[in-house]
Amino acid sequence: MKKRDKVRNIAIIAHVDHGKTTLVDELLKQSDTLDARNELHERAMDSNDIEKERGITILAKNTAVNYGTHRINIMDTPGHADFGGEVERIMKMVDGVILVVDAYEGTMPQTRFVLKKALEKKMRLIVVVNKIDKPTARPKEVVDEVLDLLIELDADEDQLDFPVLYASALNGTSSFSDDPADQEKTMAPVFETILKAIPAPIDNSDEPLQFQVSLLDYNDYVGRIGIGRVFRGTISVGDQVTLSKLDGSTKNFRVTKLFGFFGLERVEIQTAKAGDLIAVSGFEDIFVGETVTPINHVDPLPVLHIDEPTLQMTFVVNNSPFAGREGKWVTSRKIEERLMTELQTDVSLRIDPTESPDAWVVSGRGELHLSILIENMRREGYELQVSRPQVIIKEIDGKKHEPFERVQVDTPEEYMGSVIESLSSRKAEMLDMIHTGNGQVRIVFLAPARGLIGFTNEFLSITRGYGIMNHTFDQYLPLLQGNTGERRIGALVSMENGAATTYSIMNLEDRGTIFIEPGTEVYEGMIVGQHNRDNDLAVNVVKEKQKTNIRSANKDQTNVIKRPKILTLEESLAFLSDDEYCEVTPESIRLRKKVLNKNLREKAAKKANG
Repeated sequence: MKKRDKVRNIAIIAHVDHGKTTLVDELLKQSDTLDARNELHERAMDSNDIEKERGITILAKNTAVNYGTHRINIMDTPGHADFGGEVERIMKMVDGVILVVDAYEGTMPQTRFVLKKALEKKMRLIVVVNKIDKPTARPKEVVDEVLDLLIELDADEDQLDFPVLYASALNGTSSFSDDPADQEKTMAPVFETILKAIPAPIDNSDEPLQFQVSLLDYNDYVGRIGIGRVFRGTISVGDQVTLSKLDGSTKNFRVTKLFGFFGLERVEIQTAKAGDLIAVSGFEDIFVGETVTPINHVDPLPVLHIDEPTLQMTFVVNNSPFAGREGKWVTSRKIEERLMTELQTDVSLRIDPTESPDAWVVSGRGELHLSILIENMRREGYELQVSRPQVIIKEIDGKKHEPFERVQVDTPEEYMGSVIESLSSRKAEMLDMIHTGNGQVRIVFLAPARGLIGFTNEFLSITRGYGIMNHTFDQYLPLLQGNTGERRIGALVSMENGAATTYSIMNLEDRGTIFIEPGTEVYEGMIVGQHNRDNDLAVNVVKEKQKTNIRSANKDQTNVIKRPKILTLEESLAFLSDDEYCEVTPESIRLRKKVLNKNLREKAAKKANG
């Protein structure tokens, strides 16, 4: 069978923060791709602001590098399980994967998640043990962990016979030896191994065209852009072709533009053939998984599987007393338009209308997936309110099932008991426990996803910030009875409108943790802190100190208050109860009760408890 020997298609997969994007940067720098003028900034593949700030990859990216006479197409994939839909589809576009594993941390839950997807597609594997220069590196054990994981995931013999490289992507060094002293200032071993171990694509470009869309992009000038692989035949600008839709129908259209990838650029091309990764524009309603074929030879490829959403939130138009103060886009029409635009490119997202024209149910793959959408909207000038995240219950064989996650906790041994107790109370089941040395322990649990909503804050406080927790969707299992994961502590709720004063905050400090600073404008029903007890407490944070003309003995003493705990967006979403909203605007993140008035709230609570 004829091959395109000068082409390789690979994906780079890894757990969050194991150095995958940094490795791609180095391959770009050390290939024959970028000219001297094109200075590469760090983590060049992460183009989105949030990706740069958080150091995570959210969207799959493709690039291509030249190495000698070879063209290597590289897909940089998200490492977080919330974006697993992207990973799964990318596996269809490539012929092999590079698995990047941290030389100290070893295999993590998301390593398992992305690797499982690769093995299911029978991918050839190259393992790069990264961060070999860490003083705590343990490369031999890490390679054994990868082997154990592959055996556990039913890898075949070819997949178990994988080449291993050792690298420090940050320093631009690599070698075939696990001794850090043998590192060389080159990525040549990585390039050579790719050419040797990853099969070249089959050259069947003389057969009828098959191009399948794996990812979507959108741009205001050309509309929807389908990114995917040419599996068979050739495609050229101006071709009349047929699009086989997911529902079995077909549509004819003309290819108006083709793009190839080179370095960090998307380059217009005239033609592409079997084995090429390209982007195609010219059709308005193309969707992931659909196939483009010649008009006279309609032969669609099997439809791609897309992971179902597991978590949902209600997005509501902002109707708080401070609505419209800071945002540019505040109406239901604008918010709905923005959500529909997101659907153009994010296939793991679902948006359903509600009985109210001002509210939508937005479903996604996890808390991170939805919080990044909210954060993007906030930065773009939108104002909105969101409800507490809730898991999506599915009916399987007539019984209710809920999503379960595999949770891996790394913690100092002294906090082990508290972690096990806390997760057990959230209906988690312990699967495994390993003492990893240096007083550290690694514990693996299977936990209902609803029990993990809002657990991160509690976890950090019980491990004093020394614990590391990672979790990834595992499977749907029968619904557990009873509540799990609800907030066990009440809120301090403002009963007045106005600006918070140092005097009133000081008087409330022994009642709980304060979330606002003196001078912050508050309204009735806004949450200003966390109560020490399990009930909500209405408080006055705008009260001024009574002025008298009697000279006080401690007049010259300065009032000192504790530093308030200012919540991030993720922490705010984790704090929410069912009767609360998180109000999100370009400048502020506020927590509030759905019913602002204290008396009306108490009446509603009495009615609910019946």
